[in-house]
Amino acid sequence: MTRLIGLSGSLRRGSFNSALLQTASGLMPDGSELAVGSIRGIPLYDGDLETAEGIPDQVSALKDAISAADGLLLVTPEYNNSIPGVFKNAVDWLSRPPADIKRVFGGKPVAVIGASQGGFGTILSQNAWLPVLHTLGAILWSEKRLLVSRAQTVFGQDGNLTDQKVEEQLRSFLEGFVAFVRSSPRA
Repeated sequence: MTRLIGLSGSLRRGSFNSALLQTASGLMPDGSELAVGSIRGIPLYDGDLETAEGIPDQVSALKDAISAADGLLLVTPEYNNSIPGVFKNAVDWLSRPPADIKRVFGGKPVAVIGASQGGFGTILSQNAWLPVLHTLGAILWSEKRLLVSRAQTVFGQDGNLTDQKVEEQLRSFLEGFVAFVRSSPRA
C-alpha cells in the first residue's frame, strides 16, 4: 500500500483547496491512499516559543505523519502571487529543529497542486514552493501540473467537484504521482 499525506494551505471553511484535497483522497489509484492532514491550530513560528516550550504537540504529530508517509501532497492557494503565510508558517514549524528536516522531508516525494478563483490557477504559488522544497531536501515530482483556475465554476456549493475534465486531470495527476512515489528510493 502506498500511503500519502496531503495538506491544504487554507484555513477557510469552504476552501477550494481543501475541497480539492478531499476530492483527491477519493480518487486515489488502487493500492494507494491519501490521508488528509491539517495545519489548523499551528501557532505562528516564534523561536522564543520553541525555546521555552519546545515543538507544539500538533506539529510533532504532523511531522511524524509526514515522516511515516511515502509521499506528501501540498494543495496550495495563491495569496498575493505567492505562498499563503499560514502554509509557509506550518512548513517552517515542520522543519524545526533543523536536525529533523532530513527525517521529515529529506528525499520525500512531494507534489504541489492548487485551486484559485483567478484565471492562472496557482502557478505563482506552486513556483514559489520550489526553492522551499529544494532547501528541505524533498524530491519534487514535476512531470505534470494541476492548476485549477476559476475554481468557483468547478466546485459546487457543497464542495464537491462538478467538472469532469478537472476530475480526470486530478485522477491522472494522482496516478502519475503515485507511480513516482512507488519508484522512489525512499519507498
